[in-house]
This record gives sequence, C-alpha cells and structure tokens, in this order.
Amino acid sequence: MSHHTSDPATLRLPFKEKLAYGMGDLGSNILLDIGTLYLLKFYTDVLGLPGTWGGVIFLIAKFFTAFTDMGTGIMLDSRRKIGPKGKFRPFVLYAAFPVTLLAVANFVGTDFSITGKTVMATALFMLYGLFFSIMNCSYGAMVPAITKNPHERASLAAWRQGGATLGLLLCTVGFVPMMNMIDNNPQLGYILAAMLFSLFGLFFMWWCYAGVKERYVEVQPVKPGQKPGLLQSFRAIGGNRPLFILCIANLCTLGAFNVKLAIQVYYTQYVLNDPMLLSWMGFFSMGCIFIGVFLMPIAVRRFGKKTVYIGGLLIWVIGDLLNYTLGDSSVSFVLFSCLAFFGSAFVNSLNWALVSDTVEYGEWRTGVRSEGTVYTGFTFFRKVSQALAGFFPGWMLTQIGYVPNIAQSESTIEGLRQLIFIWPGVLAVITIVAMGCFYNLNEKMYVRIVGEIESRKHNPPQSA
Repeated sequence: MSHHTSDPATLRLPFKEKLAYGMGDLGSNILLDIGTLYLLKFYTDVLGLPGTWGGVIFLIAKFFTAFTDMGTGIMLDSRRKIGPKGKFRPFVLYAAFPVTLLAVANFVGTDFSITGKTVMATALFMLYGLFFSIMNCSYGAMVPAITKNPHERASLAAWRQGGATLGLLLCTVGFVPMMNMIDNNPQLGYILAAMLFSLFGLFFMWWCYAGVKERYVEVQPVKPGQKPGLLQSFRAIGGNRPLFILCIANLCTLGAFNVKLAIQVYYTQYVLNDPMLLSWMGFFSMGCIFIGVFLMPIAVRRFGKKTVYIGGLLIWVIGDLLNYTLGDSSVSFVLFSCLAFFGSAFVNSLNWALVSDTVEYGEWRTGVRSEGTVYTGFTFFRKVSQALAGFFPGWMLTQIGYVPNIAQSESTIEGLRQLIFIWPGVLAVITIVAMGCFYNLNEKMYVRIVGEIESRKHNPPQSA
C-alpha cells in the first residue's frame, strides 16, 4: 500500500492485526500469571520453604525487574540501527523463548538445603524477570509504531486488556486441574502444567510478532545533555501532582489485587476445603472483569473518569466486606468475589487511561512533554507494588502460623480470611481517600489544559 494517499491519523488497522496484538498480552500474561498465582504455593508446599523466604524471593526478583524495565526502556529509546524486523518486534520474537524456558525452570525443585533452594529460586526468578522485561516492555512500547490513529490506539489497548484477562482466566481455571492429573507427585504436576502453559504462551507471543506491523519507526535524534534515566522519571513524577497521586493509588490497588490472587489458592484449599473451587471462581470472576471492562467507556462518558474510578473501588470494598462477614460457603465466596472483581475491573483498566491524561498535565506545568519518563516512572511504581505484594503474603503466612499440607488452626484460618478480604479492602479505602481528596485532574480541567497547551503552540510567549 502507498503511504502518501491516506492520513496516518485516520488509517484503520485490519482486524487480524488487532487480534494478533491482543494475542501478545494473552501470551505474556500466561507466562507471567502461572508465577503470580502458583509460585509462592510451590515454594511453601513443594520446596518446603518458610513463607517469609518465599516472600523475600518475590521481593528481590520483582524489585530487580523494576530496574530491568527501566533499562529496557532506555535501550529501546537509544536504538539507532533498525533492521527490517522493526524497532520493537525483534525483542518480542527473541526474548519469548528464554522467558518460556525460565517460566518452567521456576517450578523445578532441587535437593539443596533451604538456603541453597532459596538462592537458586531467586536467581532463576531474577533471570526470568530480566527476559520478561525485554519481551514485555517492547510489546507495550510498540503501539505508537503501529498506528497514529488515537481511536485505533484505544482499540489496541482494549484488545490488550482482553488478552490479559483471558490469560489470567486460563491460568486460574486450567492450571490446578492440569497439575492434579498426576497423582501423588505434586512436583511433577507443577512441571507438566508449567510446561504446557508456557508453550502456549510462547505460541501466542510468536503469533503477535508475526501479525503486527511497525509502520512509523522514529529514531530520536540525540541531544546533548538529554539522557532518559531514572532520576528524570522521578522528577517528572515529583512535579506532577495527579501523576504522584496516581502512583500512590497504583501502589495500593495493584498491591491489594496481587495479594488477593496469591492468597486465594490457600483460601480455597484450607478455609473452604475445596481446592477445585478456584477454577469456577476464576471462570466467574474473569467474566465479571470482562463485563466491567466493557462497561467502563460507557460509564466514563456518563460520569467522568475520577467518579467511575472511585465507584469501582467502592464496589470492590463492599464485595470484600460481604465476603468477610457472610462468605463462609463456596457459593457465597464466589458470588461476593465476583462483585469485588467487577469493581476492580474499572480501577485496573482506568489506571492506564488516567496516566495518559497526566502527560498533558505535566506538559502544561513544565512546558516539556515526556511520555517516556512518565510511563517508566509509573511502571516503576507498579513493579515496586508487585514486589511488596509478592513479599507480604509470604511473610504474613509465617506470621499467622501457616503449615503446608495439614488442616490449619482456627487462628490461621482467621488470618487467611483477613489477608484476602480485610487487607485489600483497607488498601482500597486508602486509595478512595487519596483519589477523592487529592486528585484534582477532572475532565473540565483536562479540556482547559489541552486548550492552553494548544494556544501556547500558536502564540509562543514573547521574549523581552
């Protein structure tokens, strides 16, 4: 096709390409979620590590990936020789393979001492995080190179969210039954399930690579004294109040969400005595997330982003409180969890939309437009949140006296209930307060800001 005939801003993407882009997040989420959901349980129940040690492994490895993400961003921005495969696609192609191998290796048990096991597990998880950063950041940063049409970008984001949710659904529903196919050998069960899932993940990543096209590859000219780095990202956050509040909100909401995901494996097995319930629960709760993601644009047009965000948090808190007080059977647990997950869908999908708005706010305040530093700073906060959310459940399991593979004591069961409902609920309430009282960037203000930025471009300030 020839480029000179159509305006890039109105160019429509073929359906096949959007589907392929969505497949990328399906693949990377399968490769990510088997770890998020089951690795802590593998550490405590198969490797026999104390919960706290499992938590420390998560803390170190996830903290490390916060920096590898930054490194990947800087590496992508500084690429000069760009071959026929494009600027971002080669990393999706080549990094996916080591990610697949390491995702399986994470579930391999060793006969070392507790210390040896911990060191080995940490090293494997960090290596996995490094290659995952290279693969996933390239995948995420690719959108501006695929299309300049804002509606198509929003559409790609929706496909991505769909792929991610489907990935989480498959891991929640399929992993435990797959693992249980091998009787009396949990170690082998974990490896088999991890291998099957990881190969699917690899297939979807390669489908994404094959199906998307980089049309607008821009090489940034190097200006003296302009190195994108961690400090610049923190400066961008420090001077940008809505972005700072949003980072705090993400620290809380993402932490709460990940704690729920890590603990539900224990909760269904030891509190409800129904380990297969997780599959049903995944099926229904992901259905509710899909409905939430679908309703989100309609709700935002009607009430505005901030109101919908806080509304989602309120639904989430109500679901958790109902579950803590009344959710003692499998049915009521699934029902109230669905309510909480439905609320969380608005929160999780709005996080990305709100960040885009803060880019303009920053430009309005400072005169400098910096998408890159804003995004890397924001994802850095998200990674720190995931690191803490990986550490917290493991550490708390030790605090509440959890012992694997036996019936738990009354106090441990109460501890698990507080861990999955009360703590995430408290974090959601903190977020409501932060967003309600301190987040000042509403639609009206946003329109004013964009107008002022535009008029500045047309009438630059006169220098005396």
